[in-house]
Amino acid sequence: MKKLQMNSFQIIGISVRTINENGKAKKDIGNLWKRFMSENILEKVPAIKDKTIYAIYTDYEGDHTKPYTTILGYKVSTLDKIPEGMVGKKIEQAVYHKFTAKGDLTNNAVIDEWVKIWNMNLDRTHTTDFETYGEKAANPTNGEADIYIAIN
Repeated sequence: MKKLQMNSFQIIGISVRTINENGKAKKDIGNLWKRFMSENILEKVPAIKDKTIYAIYTDYEGDHTKPYTTILGYKVSTLDKIPEGMVGKKIEQAVYHKFTAKGDLTNNAVIDEWVKIWNMNLDRTHTTDFETYGEKAANPTNGEADIYIAIN
């Protein structure tokens, strides 16, 4: 766990509104990932800064037990042209704790790390949290994804 100050950035991608109860988030976010991969979102997003995939968790209605929005997309230089069927979001500057999920990212490595986070006594803001899938996630069955949790 590492504490970082992150500058604001912008994302364009596809989204789903979900909640972490009765397996709904696992199903909804899993389906969002399937759509993300099958629709070749990389080719549709304009002004991409790099090929790192971002999974954004935002618009929380409370803590992690309440509804929130997940966005899968890419960091972009502008939100001027958001393709139809996609969303754009500016992630505000904030302080984050950084965690790393290691192992089979297609199975439970990421969710297992989230369960640990949910059980920690962190002073979370529940504004925007996110995961990044870069070069270390190139082999998703034996990779690494970083998880950033916004804190006060």
